[in-house]
Amino acid sequence: MEYMLLFLESKEDFAARSEDPKTSPYWGAWMAYGKAMAEAGVTKGIGNALQPPDTATVVRLKDGKRLVQDGPFASAKEQLGGYMIIEVPGLDQALEWAARCPAAVRGAVEVRPVLDIGCGD
Repeated sequence: MEYMLLFLESKEDFAARSEDPKTSPYWGAWMAYGKAMAEAGVTKGIGNALQPPDTATVVRLKDGKRLVQDGPFASAKEQLGGYMIIEVPGLDQALEWAARCPAAVRGAVEVRPVLDIGCGD
């Protein structure tokens, strides 16, 4: 079954992204996590890290008019920092991978089953 892991990161985690990837504990943890997932063969397609929340733009339609809002938006402790789709036998295994994620330490990892409606088949 496919699950999307949504990585919700803290402001400190977003700040750590500017550290040297060769020596940063932040990047080292993510590289180890990605390597473990690849070696286990659970990754499906590609995951991506996202730019900080202040680079986001939200579009809404109200009365047929497009409303555009530049970020940041929420005062939440965590913001969406990236995502990964994995394929595992069930929710228990998806939760195990979520618990191993670096984002789970200071932020959170949301786990959602992917809705298979057969588009593109």
